[in-house]
Formats: sequence, C-alpha cells, structure tokens
Amino acid sequence: MQRMPQSDIPFLLRPVARLGDRGIYVLRDLGRMGVFLLYGIAGVFKHPFRFREVVKQLGFIGAGSMAVIFFTAISSGMVLGLQGYYSLHKFGAEGMLGSAVSLTLIMELGPVLTALMVTGRAGSAMCAEIGIMRISEQIDALECMAIDPFRYLISPKFLAALISVPLLTAMFDVVGIFGGYLAGVKLMGVNSGAFFSSMQQSVTDHDIRLGIVKSFVFGLLFVWICTGRGYFVQKIRGAGFGAESVSRVTTQAVVIASISVLIFDYLITAVML
Repeated sequence: MQRMPQSDIPFLLRPVARLGDRGIYVLRDLGRMGVFLLYGIAGVFKHPFRFREVVKQLGFIGAGSMAVIFFTAISSGMVLGLQGYYSLHKFGAEGMLGSAVSLTLIMELGPVLTALMVTGRAGSAMCAEIGIMRISEQIDALECMAIDPFRYLISPKFLAALISVPLLTAMFDVVGIFGGYLAGVKLMGVNSGAFFSSMQQSVTDHDIRLGIVKSFVFGLLFVWICTGRGYFVQKIRGAGFGAESVSRVTTQAVVIASISVLIFDYLITAVML
C-alpha cells in the first residue's frame, strides 16, 4: 500500500496524517524489536554454542565494568552513610544507619546505578559495533554465508549481560555497604555493632530477591535495546547515513535504555513490594 504524497493531503488534515504516520512507524519499530528479542533469546539455545564468544563478552561487559562499578558504589555508599547519619541523628536513631544504607542499596540504588553505568559503558559500545557492521554490510555478508547473525553476534551478548549484570549488582551492593560503613562508623562514630545488627535484622530474603529480579530485567533491557538499535540502524527514522547514523542511534539507544531502566524500576517495585 503506497503512502499518499504530502502535497495531496488537505492542509487541515496534515497534522492528523503526520500523527498517523508516526504511530505506524512506532508500531513497526516495536514489532521489529519484539521479533529481535525473540531471535536473540532463541539464539542462545542453538548449536554449536559459542562458548569462547560468551567468555569474551563476559570479560567486556563484566570484568571491564568492575572499575566504574567500584568507584560508583563506594562513593554512593559513603554519601548514603553521611546523609543517613545526618537525617537519623535528628531523631537519635543513628543505630539504624546500617539498615537504611543496606536496604537503599540492595533494593534500589544497586540495580539501577549498575544498569545505568553498564549501559553507558558497554551498551553504547555494543550499539556502535553492531551499527558499523550493519552499514558496512558485514551482517549481510554473514547472512549470505548462511551464518545466523543472531547466534553469531547477538545471543552471546544477551547471555553475557544476563550473567554479568546481576554479579556486578552484587558487587555494587557489597562495596556500597562498605562505603556506608566507612562514612558512618569510621568517620561519624556510629557504633559498629549497631550498624551491622540493624542491617541483619532489616534485610530479608524478599529484599535480596527484589534486587536480583531487577538486575536480570535491567540486564536484558539494556542489551536488547542497544544491540537492537544498532542492528536496525538503517531503518530508524532521522538517523541519517553512514557514521552519522551510528553516532545518533548510539546516543538514542543509551537514552532509551536508561529511561527504560528507570520506568521498569518503578514497575517492578510496585509489583513485588
């Protein structure tokens, strides 16, 4: 079905036509991304399994992100310790500082900040890599050689992200709690026993489970959006051509993935709390 030229549409109906055209584009884009997600997950179970590529991606996404996760976690934990002490001191409840720091990190800041940091570091690189391979016709060459691009390129990244992000989140939680301990106990003089006792009494299996579920969902979100935007770089409206399209789509992928993490953070919290 051919689209009616813009000049043939009555002037008063052009805003409606543009709205309809935009809606059709969004639906097509959602359909493409949905199918992309299914193929990316299915490629994990196809043989032969690319174990070496998964290990490579684990090193890139996981081990390569440990430094930025460490410094983000230690600074966030120390800030939480200082601000928590300032707030709790007004009510004479400094002993609850361990509970406040640990729950905030495990349920909220740990999964969210880990996903945002990994998206900015690894997600942007994956989007640019896949996008360059698309515009340089390397993905088309794989298809011509009867090589499944999903099993070869996308699925190892999916699996590595689902493994790496929860582990990085656990690291963030531990380092962040240690930062809160340094700020609260060593700097502000909170009793060490009270800090760990309140943390032990308040943190439950449900709180830990909530953080784990969030980390899995966020890991899937960022790798899906970043690789999908790069894979469909030539079909994204307003992306441009060549290197310009890759740069614009990479920026778009990081923004969309970050916003999606924040939206799903609220949705998961509302469902599981």
